Amino acid sequence: MTDNINNNNAHLDHKPTINGHLQDKLVRDSITHNQNITAQVQARQSYETNTMLNTGIDAGVENSKRNNFTQVQDLPTGTPQGQQTTMPNNTTSNNVDNASVQAQTTKQTLFNQRDDINNPHTPDTDGNEETHFGYKTVNKAEKQARVADVFTSVAKKYDIMNDLMSFGIHRLWKRYAISLSGVRAGQHVLDIAGGTGDLAKVFSREVGKNGHVVLSDINAAMLEVGRERLINAGCNNVDFVLANAETLAPFDDNSFDLVTISFGLRNVTDKDAALKSMYRVLKPGGRLLILEFSKPVFEPLSKAYDLYSFTALPIMGKLIANDSESYQYLAESIRMHPDQQTLKQMMQQAGFENCDYHNLTAGIVAVHRGFKA
Repeated sequence: MTDNINNNNAHLDHKPTINGHLQDKLVRDSITHNQNITAQVQARQSYETNTMLNTGIDAGVENSKRNNFTQVQDLPTGTPQGQQTTMPNNTTSNNVDNASVQAQTTKQTLFNQRDDINNPHTPDTDGNEETHFGYKTVNKAEKQARVADVFTSVAKKYDIMNDLMSFGIHRLWKRYAISLSGVRAGQHVLDIAGGTGDLAKVFSREVGKNGHVVLSDINAAMLEVGRERLINAGCNNVDFVLANAETLAPFDDNSFDLVTISFGLRNVTDKDAALKSMYRVLKPGGRLLILEFSKPVFEPLSKAYDLYSFTALPIMGKLIANDSESYQYLAESIRMHPDQQTLKQMMQQAGFENCDYHNLTAGIVAVHRGFKA
């Protein structure tokens, strides 16, 4: 194009008229102007590219600082709900050096460590006092770490296994429990042992932009699955906090309108302590909702359920999650959990009023409710 313009210039120079000289000058001015604009654009593009690179580096440093879940000491004063953290970036480009990859691998290993956080049961506090781990008997100080191993093992396949084990009925159980929650726009909700976030995802939508949901779990691997799922779903009013159900240490008294725990209470070492902590963090008038496996009300169904639980579940666990022992424990933990009436009495002893329960699928699962006066 420049050659064409130069040819045009040569042609113009042979014109003896004033108009010819004027046109020649206009063309030269136009060329100069275009060159100046091109230089400015190139300079701006170079600046923006460098800015984006620097911003990316800063963002990477910031994300590396925030890869871990909120710790108790890091919670902002006056905000017991914790603080939302972003997903760690698991994608590495071809030009990332080995040191960066190694650092990321180390971070992930620490992220999914065994969760023995704030364990109130130690040899000093409990001595050799024992409790059940499925059908086994273990020291109280050991149970929390043993349960953590189970859920760290099954976390990635947890949702798939739930669908297979319950033939998808667990979704109906959770939907019914949510219908009993009474959750409203603007409320604050704590979902304990929330794992992969089935309930928290619905609560996020129900409480709206003026409400708030905390997805809490003692197990980092489970909480990571839930965090990834909810962030990808656009749930921007949810925080993710590692917490022990027995103490709920990160949360202040009278913080939540609704507290839920779904298929998690049976794994808690001291259920009475957990119920008292749930009562503590609820606001006056607040509601506790417990969805948990329970005792079938028909004896023939109970026998068939036992046969299914102790044969089919471990086999599916082996085939799908490559872990039959964890699903053997989960089946045993269901049998060791208090029945409907016993759990209701435990809730009353913790201070809850107007307690009731609703059997689902003939008592295989039950939803318990209680209110804080």
